[in-house]
Amino acid sequence: MPSSDHLDYVLGKLDWMRSESIWPNGRRYLWTDAFGVVLLASLYAETGQRHFYDQAETLIAEVDRVLGRPRGIRIGEAPDRDGQYFHYLAMWLYALAVMARYDPAYRRKGIDLVRQIHDAFVMPGRGVVWKMQEDLSAPYPGFGFGALDAFDGYVSYRALAEDALSREITDMRALIDASAPDLTITQDLGIGMMLWMSHFFPEEDWAVLQRARGLHVLDRMWQDDGYFCREPGYPRVKFAFTNYGVSVGLQAVQAMPERVRALNRFFDGYRSGDEYDREAITHVMACSSRFPGFLLRNFHPRIAAAKR
Repeated sequence: MPSSDHLDYVLGKLDWMRSESIWPNGRRYLWTDAFGVVLLASLYAETGQRHFYDQAETLIAEVDRVLGRPRGIRIGEAPDRDGQYFHYLAMWLYALAVMARYDPAYRRKGIDLVRQIHDAFVMPGRGVVWKMQEDLSAPYPGFGFGALDAFDGYVSYRALAEDALSREITDMRALIDASAPDLTITQDLGIGMMLWMSHFFPEEDWAVLQRARGLHVLDRMWQDDGYFCREPGYPRVKFAFTNYGVSVGLQAVQAMPERVRALNRFFDGYRSGDEYDREAITHVMACSSRFPGFLLRNFHPRIAAAKR
C-alpha cells in the first residue's frame, strides 16, 4: 500500500501539471500517456474516486483522436514525433489491459490494435522493427530491429489476452528465446523496463537471466550523488525520467530500495536546464516512481477491480 506522502506527492504533481498545461492538457505523447492511463487507473483503484477513472477514459479518447491512425498510433503530436514505435505501442497495450480490469471493451480494443500492428512490425526469425513509417508501409529510414521490442510485445500481449493472441505471443517468445542468452542491456531505461517485464514471469529462463544481468549492470551505474548514470562509463550523464523508469523496474523485482528512495530525493530537486524540466514525461514518470500502482503485478489496491 502506498504511503500517504507518496499519494500526496502524486496528487500535487498532477494538479501542478494541469495548472501549467503540461499534462494531460498538453501535447499528446504515447509513452507518457500510456504511463498516465495506468497511473489514473491506479489512483481510482486506490482511492475509489471516480474522477480518476473518468480522466483515464478521456485520455484514451484523446489519444485516439489526436494520434490514432487507420493502423496503429502515431508516436506523438509534435511534428518531429512522427512514425510509430513498437515499444510505445506495447506500453499502450499494457495500459489498455489495465483498463480492461474495469471494462472489457478495452481488452477488445487492445486485441484490435495488436492485429493492426503485429504483422507490420514483426519479422519472424529476425526481430521486431523498432520504428515504422506512420502508415506502417515500411520501416522508418535508418531504423533496424529493437533489442527489447519482442519482450515488450510478449509481456503486453499476455497481459491483454493470452488466448486470443496466442499466435502473436508465440512469435514473440521465439524471438525472445533466440536473443535473450546473448543480450546485455547497458542503458538505464532499458534495464529498468527489462526488470519490470521480468517480474511478470519471474521463473521463465529469459526473466531469470535478464534480471540478474540488469541488476549487475545497474550496480556499476550507481552514483553516490543519488542517481543511475545513463550508461556505464558516463558517470555524469543523467536523466530524471529514465531514472524513474529504473525505479519502477527495481520496485517490480524488489531490489535496491534504498537507491529508489535516494534517486527520488535527488531528482525532486534536480533541474537539467533543458526542455526536460517541463516535459510531461519527466513528471508523469516521477508519479509512477512514487506510486507504480498497476505497473506492479502484486499491487493490492483498496478498491477491488470490478466491471463498471
